[in-house]
Amino acid sequence: MLFMDTSPHILVVDDDREIRELLGRFLEKQGLRVSLARDAREARRLWPMANYSLVVLDLMMPGESGLDFARWLRGQSQVPIVMLTAMGEETDRIVGLELGADDYVAKPFNPRELLARIRAVLRRAQGGEAPPAAPEQALRFAGWVLETSRRRLVNPDGVEVPLTGGEYELLSTMLERPNRVLTRDMLMDIIHNRQPGPFDRAIDVAVSRLRRKLEDDGRNPSVIKTVRGGGYVLATPVERV
Repeated sequence: MLFMDTSPHILVVDDDREIRELLGRFLEKQGLRVSLARDAREARRLWPMANYSLVVLDLMMPGESGLDFARWLRGQSQVPIVMLTAMGEETDRIVGLELGADDYVAKPFNPRELLARIRAVLRRAQGGEAPPAAPEQALRFAGWVLETSRRRLVNPDGVEVPLTGGEYELLSTMLERPNRVLTRDMLMDIIHNRQPGPFDRAIDVAVSRLRRKLEDDGRNPSVIKTVRGGGYVLATPVERV
């Protein structure tokens, strides 16, 4: 009888051989399948060879940067991305999040922290451990519908708008708490299970990206409003259908 390994398959892309191989050994010991790429070129070659569950991507690589590869990857798939960034790479981190990365870990890092981030992102992408809600399986707001049972966002014209795992979690969190001010700290803790640092703009970037997908004018938003000094609020009625 053939045995099919269904454990998550992680693609690690990092030009540092020591880090790349250390992560490969560590993640495999945790029961994950791992493929390693030393740069974006090799990652592109490996991409069609497997159905990857998540990509761990170093942003600072020679040749094609991690940001360029992330941009290409988002054109191919909504596969979750966890970025590896240097401690001072605030701008690159923000750009990476704007491109659709789901989380980040700053170098130097503890492999167990990265493992925790990977598992959290995979849970979000897979919808967590809970079964689909019934009978209320969709939330309607401002003409849009979020189908929670299938994790699909449908626009007023009936067209599906792809969401990353992080974008889905952010939107569903707000839809469950309409007309309630949610601080950045609250959202960071709910979405990323972490406390924000003094210069962390991850939530602001995620909200900006979500507004673009909802066609919500960032200068004068009507769906997700900014509360000065407070955070954000979903300022539209939500109906369960």
